[in-house]
Amino acid sequence: MATTTHTPAPTSLASVTIEVTDLEAARRFYSAFGVDGYVRLRASEAHSTGFRGFTLALTVAGPATVDGFVAAAVDAGATVLKPAAKSLWGYGGTVQAPDGTIWKIATSARKDTGPATREIDEIVLLIGVEDVKATKQFYVARGLTVGKSFGGKYAEFAAGESSPVKLALYKRRALAKDLGVPADGAGSHRVVLGGTPGAFTDPDGFAWEAPEQS
Repeated sequence: MATTTHTPAPTSLASVTIEVTDLEAARRFYSAFGVDGYVRLRASEAHSTGFRGFTLALTVAGPATVDGFVAAAVDAGATVLKPAAKSLWGYGGTVQAPDGTIWKIATSARKDTGPATREIDEIVLLIGVEDVKATKQFYVARGLTVGKSFGGKYAEFAAGESSPVKLALYKRRALAKDLGVPADGAGSHRVVLGGTPGAFTDPDGFAWEAPEQS
């Protein structure tokens, strides 16, 4: 008798949906912040406490643009977790949206080479995991391609053709420390990743589903 081997359908990150309690308020915030073209929003009353285990990171051209995005977020109701400042790797700051999602805005440049803009070079969905190597292999087995990998500390996947957001993995506690928040948290992550024909949940509880049609 022939043996049939079932392999998971290829997965690629095609959309990122943030679940919020107040949909209209979230739409106003993300429009004012300037990232509404990169994420989707969905109303949800799912319970969540503390750190949700992920951040969305914006990479921009220079410090003035970082300051512009931080100011826009704060004006729209965000809370500053880490004021924008210079560091060894560049310049950046961290804010928390009214819905609880944490956003990091950064640049590798320490000086401006031009005026501030509203352009975003890259958005990365950075999820905090317990075992970077194991979760990386989980996603590789599902068809994702590793773009960068630094042992058991960090892994980044190549962006899918249909997604404006790149997926990356980081140790959960290290991610929380970098964001300036306690690592403890429970309940829903309040983020859903789209890009697979069938729904599944990864080893750290992040949910995937078929992407919604625009």
